[in-house]
Amino acid sequence: MKKILLVTVVVLVCLSMVLAFSLTGCKEEEPTDTTAAVADTTAAVADTTAAVADTTAAEIKGLTKVIWISPRGSIDVMDDVCYWVAKEMGYFEELGIELVMEPGPMEAFSCTKFVAERQADVGFPSPGVLTSSVDTGMEVIGVYNRMPKQIFDFAKRKDSDIETLQDIAGKSISLGSAGWQVIVDPILVSIGVDPESVEYVIAGEQWGQAVALGEADVALVWEGYRAQWDALGLGLDYFIGIEDFPDNPSNCEAIRKSDLNDPERKALWINFFKAVSMGQHFLRHNPRGGTQIAYNMLPVVREQMGPKEALDFTQQLHWICTYGERELGGYGDMDMAAWEEYLQIIYDLGQTSKLLVVDEVITNELIAEINDFDRAKVEQDAKAFVLEDTWKSVEVTGNW
Repeated sequence: MKKILLVTVVVLVCLSMVLAFSLTGCKEEEPTDTTAAVADTTAAVADTTAAVADTTAAEIKGLTKVIWISPRGSIDVMDDVCYWVAKEMGYFEELGIELVMEPGPMEAFSCTKFVAERQADVGFPSPGVLTSSVDTGMEVIGVYNRMPKQIFDFAKRKDSDIETLQDIAGKSISLGSAGWQVIVDPILVSIGVDPESVEYVIAGEQWGQAVALGEADVALVWEGYRAQWDALGLGLDYFIGIEDFPDNPSNCEAIRKSDLNDPERKALWINFFKAVSMGQHFLRHNPRGGTQIAYNMLPVVREQMGPKEALDFTQQLHWICTYGERELGGYGDMDMAAWEEYLQIIYDLGQTSKLLVVDEVITNELIAEINDFDRAKVEQDAKAFVLEDTWKSVEVTGNW
């Protein structure tokens, strides 16, 4: 294809020279149609030559494409703000990576199935989805716990008769996908509610609206996303998981297990999650700037909420996402004790056919090298980032 393109360029250049030569020596006249054609041809040659140059430049960069797949059926959300920051700031490209973010279908197991089947390179499953995937034989493993603390919440109507978590027994729970049941059942067990006593309502992308409209009593939600529901005016109240539920781990990034035995792929993942961590670190030191970057890249989000609500979204996620940096071994670090406790809960629940060993499900093998990046440089990037006027007045609250 490149050879054909270059030949085309040469032909066009020759044609323009012939036409120009045939006009030499003619009387000075008003530009003719032929003269205009020569100008147009010359411009086309310039454009084509530039296209060839761009293609060559892209090849010279030698970037490795990595396909990341969402567990939510959408990438038009603020949940993945650290990815958008790292992409905009050039951290992925600096480390030799071309990031491609895909929404995938809104089916809980798509982000592990697609990885296992090589339709994607990395997914972001919840612990329930990851463990069930491993239990059924999928060759995937969690390598970066982006959310090492409890991130899930329950939403209810403000006029609901549900006053305590235990009142959820016998009620209906709205989910976006049937596969989300593996997320909710362990939470119910941990708060003393028999999962057999509840009814699940599968409402797709309108699962929050199902509660607002009285079609279900409770909805699963998570930190950040409740800010989006508030911005949409759903008018819901919440049980906050990090405050009210047992302290289980949440979503982690999962890759194919075989990648850990391939030195090139292993090095790729170290660089990939190093870029993610740099995005997270930037956000920690400039929450408004990081939120502004993601907000400007997501037109659907801009239709749903303003800058204040977007920053609220980011803030709800932040404290959980930085737990590894603040309390463990760095960004993405797994709390092994919390995972062991969780594996016991889901085994007792019958969610896995056997008691999974931690090393079958997750690893901290890459964490030390992932966290070996220049924090001072990222902090300087964050400090130097210029806020738009709209964002200068948005108040930053909470701990960062």
